[in-house]
Amino acid sequence: MNDSTPATPPRRARVRAPELIGKGGWINTGGKDLKLADFRGRVLILDFWTFCCVNCLHVLDELRELEEKHRDTLVIVGVHSPKFVHEAEHQAVVDAVERYEVHHPVLDDPELATWKQYAVRAWPTLVVIDPEGYVVAQHAGEGHANAIRTLVEELEAEHEAKGTLRRGDGPYVAPEPVATDLRFPGKAILLPSGNLLVSDTTRHQLVELAADGETVVRRIGEGVFREPQGLAQLPDGRIVVADTVNHALRVLDPESGAIELVAGTGKQWWQGSPTSGPALDVDLSSPWDVAWWQGKVWIAMAGVHQLWTYDPEAGTVGVAAGTTNEGLVDGPAAEAWFAQPSGLSATEDRLWIADSETSSLRWIDPEGVVHTAVGTGLFDFGHRDGAAGQALFQHPLGVTALPDGSVAVSDTYNHALRRYDPATGEVTTLATDLREPSDAVLVDGDIVVVESARHRLTRLRLPEEAVRVEAVAHRTKREATEVAPGRLRLDVVFQAPTGQKLDERYGPSTRLLVSSTPPELLLGGEGTGTDLFRELDLNPELTEGVLHVSAMAASCDDDPANEYPACHVHQQDWGVPVKITQTGTARLPLILAGMDD
Repeated sequence: MNDSTPATPPRRARVRAPELIGKGGWINTGGKDLKLADFRGRVLILDFWTFCCVNCLHVLDELRELEEKHRDTLVIVGVHSPKFVHEAEHQAVVDAVERYEVHHPVLDDPELATWKQYAVRAWPTLVVIDPEGYVVAQHAGEGHANAIRTLVEELEAEHEAKGTLRRGDGPYVAPEPVATDLRFPGKAILLPSGNLLVSDTTRHQLVELAADGETVVRRIGEGVFREPQGLAQLPDGRIVVADTVNHALRVLDPESGAIELVAGTGKQWWQGSPTSGPALDVDLSSPWDVAWWQGKVWIAMAGVHQLWTYDPEAGTVGVAAGTTNEGLVDGPAAEAWFAQPSGLSATEDRLWIADSETSSLRWIDPEGVVHTAVGTGLFDFGHRDGAAGQALFQHPLGVTALPDGSVAVSDTYNHALRRYDPATGEVTTLATDLREPSDAVLVDGDIVVVESARHRLTRLRLPEEAVRVEAVAHRTKREATEVAPGRLRLDVVFQAPTGQKLDERYGPSTRLLVSSTPPELLLGGEGTGTDLFRELDLNPELTEGVLHVSAMAASCDDDPANEYPACHVHQQDWGVPVKITQTGTARLPLILAGMDD
């Protein structure tokens, strides 16, 4: 006799989801304010993100297929939780929602009220809520699409059987389209003809403009690119393009308009994947800018916090600098840390780097040593001129070498163009009231700035003296976690998603790296190990600092019948601000993957 009784669904913890609150209000709802009760009967995924974070942008892309497939039962809500001061501006969030084509409701939470209610500790974090309003899983980092897809299908079946699933259209209301020649342009270069080539990021194409920077000559690459960014001219006159969301490099012949894929597989690079080899066989991760230097194309690989190179003659790619750990560490290229390098500009003896998440200006020399000119780390930013040691930027995305040896920095979140002079070690402000400048290019003695959020190019005369602005310094708005001095137990909580098991075929399947800012915050416990827990020894003479934690775990599908199971890497970097107090906690738990059982 066949048993037709449905299988009992897995038992899950029943934790009531807190209400959704945010002072900035709702976006993509047609002006309607939503409450948690409005989602009753639907599977709800909260995506805690901030638009500066490249890992958050990866998650947006990971969720698109799931969102479309389960449109009648699933609602995704973005909860925008800012890191930088600029990201707390409501219009900036509205712009980012359009820029990155977010097709679901977004709650603007500038004061991190909902972030705190859900005890979130890292960008990005996904929280899954069942149709009855209970939290059933939480996942930090990217790469969880497969586990979440399985969970969504289980919840659909479970609540269909209980009669608690409600199908129908979701609350998303698309904004009205706006007619402009450019839409959130990213980077620009000057062509030999005197025209300008611009990456028109949100419209997924390149646009050639006449020398006036306004008249459209032609549009290039429709249907080929996805959010292109950086552009660089090769010695043969062709243009290499950072095809960012396609995780690829393409080359444009400006004469014929022909476009050729030269690097990348179209898949995002993950830990364990090859880091060098034939260019078309190696995965890339969100290449954001490119520059020709020392006979190769250098790539700001924002998605993995590294610099790579592409050799057009050999047809190969490889890592040139960075460890994939996110932070600010100088020194030999193989040991340096970056944080979303997003802008490059080359001179004979330096490759300048706009390292956006550390709000810093950095450079690498021909011997392969990385230096920092301006900037201190992940959590200090602002608008302050003066000596490089105390000057501040806020998430710069572009850098442009100037003829006198100084550099112009597109100080994106300060809406300013700044200048650093290596000869004097001084930072000055060249122009303000630029809306999210992301790049600049020299044209006939002027500088043409890509005003990304004003959808235009703006020509400026470089002034002889800098504009003076009032100095402002900031730290991230995230509240510090109060911890006790002395011993602190760090636990990274990981459980392989349903249907998977830890992959230990080739040794330990987990890795944990711990460091701190300042370094003297940790008297013990720093370094790399294979256990996902660590006993840290905090310096009682300090009152605050930041713990930098990077965790990785590998799991494979648990199907004995499958000889070649699919494997998955779960990785997340945390920067945890801590305050040392006598009443603080002695244990710091961080969730790497969801506890969905």
